[in-house]
Amino acid sequence: MLSALAAAQHEADHYRASVDMARHISWSADASGAICTISARWSEVTGIDVASALDSGWLDALHPDDIDSTKQAWHTALVSKSSVDVDYRLRTPAGYRWFRACASPRLNRFGAVLGWFGTLEDIDDRKRAETALQASEERFRLAAEAAAIGIWDYDVLLGKRLWSDVFRAMLGLAPDVPAEPAIALALVVPEDRPILQQLVDSISQGDAHPRFELTVRIHRANDRALRWMQTSGWRVKSANGRIERVLVTIRDVTKQLTAEQRVRWAAEHDPLTGLINRAAFNSLLDEAIARADRSADPVLTLALFDIDHLKETNDTVGHDAGDLLLRTVAERLVVALGDDVVVSRLGGDEFATIFETPSQEAAEGRIRAALRSLRAPVTTNALTLDCQATAGMAFYPQDGRGARDLLKTADLALYSGKASARGELSRFRPDMRASMQRRTSMLSVARMVARDDRVMPFYQPKVSLSDGTLSGFEALLRWRHDTMGIQGPDTIAAAFDDLAAAISLGERMLERVCADLAGWRDTGLALTRVAVNLSPAEFRRDDLFDRIMRQLRRYDLPAELLELEVTETVFLGRGADSVGDTLAAFHDAGVTVALDDFGTGYASLKHLREFPVDVIKIDRSFVADLLTDPGDAAIVNAVLGLANQLGIAVVAEGVETPEQAAYLRAQNCGQAQGYLFGRPMPAEAAEALLAADSKGFNAHQQPVDEVGLVRRRSSAV
Repeated sequence: MLSALAAAQHEADHYRASVDMARHISWSADASGAICTISARWSEVTGIDVASALDSGWLDALHPDDIDSTKQAWHTALVSKSSVDVDYRLRTPAGYRWFRACASPRLNRFGAVLGWFGTLEDIDDRKRAETALQASEERFRLAAEAAAIGIWDYDVLLGKRLWSDVFRAMLGLAPDVPAEPAIALALVVPEDRPILQQLVDSISQGDAHPRFELTVRIHRANDRALRWMQTSGWRVKSANGRIERVLVTIRDVTKQLTAEQRVRWAAEHDPLTGLINRAAFNSLLDEAIARADRSADPVLTLALFDIDHLKETNDTVGHDAGDLLLRTVAERLVVALGDDVVVSRLGGDEFATIFETPSQEAAEGRIRAALRSLRAPVTTNALTLDCQATAGMAFYPQDGRGARDLLKTADLALYSGKASARGELSRFRPDMRASMQRRTSMLSVARMVARDDRVMPFYQPKVSLSDGTLSGFEALLRWRHDTMGIQGPDTIAAAFDDLAAAISLGERMLERVCADLAGWRDTGLALTRVAVNLSPAEFRRDDLFDRIMRQLRRYDLPAELLELEVTETVFLGRGADSVGDTLAAFHDAGVTVALDDFGTGYASLKHLREFPVDVIKIDRSFVADLLTDPGDAAIVNAVLGLANQLGIAVVAEGVETPEQAAYLRAQNCGQAQGYLFGRPMPAEAAEALLAADSKGFNAHQQPVDEVGLVRRRSSAV
């Protein structure tokens, strides 16, 4: 018996020792819930002696805010004879700390409660961490709502999903719609569902990447509006590395993406026609060449299209009409060439296309068909516009080994076509390179001539056929080369078709002519009219009249001393009205207007009727065979008869024999010029010729068949 008591006492002592060593506080209570025992740990933690905690004394150590909830939890356990688990704060020397109280009833075989055994565990650190986390999450929630960010919170351990109200509103869902992935997935556009489903599965399985992002399109549930949703997600791991939680934020980035798309579209497209621009075209051309290098079968074709006379349309009808023409050409090219062709507006009046065909012949056929489709007139506001383009074509790789080379060769073909085959297709030929190089060289020299003031007017005399007197000069452009001496205009012929070069040379030429006239006047010489040639390019700028009249005023010269020679090419095209207005302004100001190379154009009679022409110059090609070719004689006679009836003066060019001069005089031709009367001469020789003709502009000397005086003067130079 003693041995049994000793054993029981030993077991009890061991239990008390174990309880005292435990970090938690052990306690027991009777069936009514009154505390019977409590471990010494109580006093160490709370600073309250054990005796004071017995029965219901422990309640005095509770935080006032936790007393009612704790009593309620304990009462529920007593009534239900079930375990109790409650958190509350106990007073300690360092202040209140959180504890977790857990207790279970001990029942007899009849189910009656014999007593309660429980523990108190200090959970203050964990509780504060949870509180801090909750506060942080609340701040995050408020910030997310303020920033219109939706939240999808998934508790992996509990399998619980939460959607914020903002997220539901983004989806167009009511606040009470459950947070089910299938509901959100059903709103996603079909093309984006697979990748989102993969992400949802990954999240559900708890093996999502630590950080993930995804942008998908949805049709909002309430109005079916298309919206772009950008999702960003994080996974939260426990201490053992297990994923406990996945947090996803969602932003509606529709406006942002739409704005970015507009910016990107604007950076790559022409705003007027909607076609891709030069930068995007160059990139696509590089890609097309790379594909062609990988496949030797298709023929890669680059074609450039240039709208004919677009500037004239802008100048005469207005830029609205020109814009309509550009849009129409763009639309017709896209329709005519098909969806497999890249069509671009490179700028101004130039378009470009890239496409692949089985053969070069097939490519040519498609381009010619496109050119034909462009030729239908464009009608707007009761106004009909002609529509036509010229095309240049090059093939890869035979016409260029890279994008830049291919563009150059196609441009050469286009330039050649605009010079000789407007409205048609020109295919690149190797000899075009040499032609372009010559043109480039001419332009370079012309710019140097204008920049360095190397222009030197040479003057060819014009005489009155009735009496052989000097009636004027034609100023012909020459320029001075440092080593090769005086050069003719043929060495820089390309410059007269270039707007900038033609204007620069024209200004230099007119300035030198005016300076020569002013110099002759200042020496006391009687002046005679001087004719200056205008290139068609000079009419392409609308300040031609002002520039020329400004030079005359600068040197205090009367307008009657200046004659402007133009060819019929300035009247061709839609710019004819503006040319006519400019010439009319010169005519009204007293400047003489002469039509050069008459008879070699296309609509001379129409031009004589519609434009202010004071002088006709019969082209030298008709004068050369005047005495041997009845056809040329008939043309000359007809021109002279027409001019006399219209009251227009006539100058015959290229007169080289007395017989030619005599024939022209007999047909009442008023003036002539040519080697018979004098070759083009420098200003000093022209001045000497004026000085020798002491009677000046209105002098009367021997008839033309006794041309000794004029011939002697010309032979002196």
